[in-house]
Amino acid sequence: MRAVTTRPAFALAALAVGAFAIGTGEFVIMGLLPDVAGGLAVDIPDAGRLISAYAVGVVVGAPLLVAAANRFPRKHVLIGLMVGYAAFNVLSAVVPGYLPVLAARFLAGLPHGAFFGIGAVVAGGLVSADRRARAMATMFAGLTLANVAGVPVGTLLGQQLGWRPVFGVVGVIAAVAAVAVAACVPDVRDATPVRLRAELGALTHRPVWTALLVATVGGAALFSTYSYITPMLVEVAGFTPTEVTLLLALFGVGMTVGNLVGARLADIATMPTIYGALVADAVVALLFVPALQNQATAVVALFTFAVTTFALVPAVQLRIISGAGDAPNLASAANQAAFNVANAIGAALGGTVIAAGYGYASPNVVAAGLAVVGLVVAVLAGRGDRTAASRARAVAAAV
Repeated sequence: MRAVTTRPAFALAALAVGAFAIGTGEFVIMGLLPDVAGGLAVDIPDAGRLISAYAVGVVVGAPLLVAAANRFPRKHVLIGLMVGYAAFNVLSAVVPGYLPVLAARFLAGLPHGAFFGIGAVVAGGLVSADRRARAMATMFAGLTLANVAGVPVGTLLGQQLGWRPVFGVVGVIAAVAAVAVAACVPDVRDATPVRLRAELGALTHRPVWTALLVATVGGAALFSTYSYITPMLVEVAGFTPTEVTLLLALFGVGMTVGNLVGARLADIATMPTIYGALVADAVVALLFVPALQNQATAVVALFTFAVTTFALVPAVQLRIISGAGDAPNLASAANQAAFNVANAIGAALGGTVIAAGYGYASPNVVAAGLAVVGLVVAVLAGRGDRTAASRARAVAAAV
């Protein structure tokens, strides 16, 4: 099937629709966590495990599906992944009981990482090298816009009609995305086939695996807080469920701002952008705890936390793809796996401190600690870069 157009703007928009579907499917459950818990007759920490199950699906699916699809054109793979995402979200909407829903959320996570991983490579290949981070950020804008519109609207729909129809709607959006990719993304059937051995080898490159570690630890800071944002805002800050819907939209705006600012800075200086985002993340997460005692400061902290956490995403993605060289597909997908290991870790650690009796604000302290650990890893990675560069210059001078 040959694309109707190869204009980058249309192709990036089609990929962004897919990202919007995935972003809504991944994050909407966080706004509906009390409703899901009530509907399935479980407590909040148990409902949080549905988030972790989805994340585990991403971790499993990202490398396996990229490896399985290595002989197929990237465009056709992207279409298939969106069709699968549509089907598994519809399954989440119709299966009865907690354990079947848990299994359906795991299945829904399987196409997630591979779509973003391959899609980011396709997006970066549509533009010149100095605009790669911004092109990838355009695709990821669908993810952040999901938090501006998809998650709040889905949360409102779930509060009025129940949480199950929301996943059905996500399935419809994913189906639309599959059609958009088919129509607008260039047909890459003539591209050089993905070489699995080279793709696996790219994961051993130091810039790649250190960036994956930063994505895992630093990204867990986001999910430690965001997984429990609804009970945090309701039980601690005193917002109503309706007000939380609007605040989720504000969080999405913050994600969008962070994504765009982080992408522009990453194209200029990747590692300093990573350092700055993690430092800001740690500070804001700690300030979030006292900020929740006042609704005005809680709103400011919520928005700022979204900006700082998502400023990290395009910088890490660019470092991984650049570090992988000419075998970026599996490394890019592995970043999504890492980000969802972060999802599972963050949700689990946040639920643990809540279950231990430290209150709904306590996941913010966990988030700050995780950001600091991510910063330490990033600084060590940066020193490794400088050491490698010095050695390369010494060898060049000797020759």
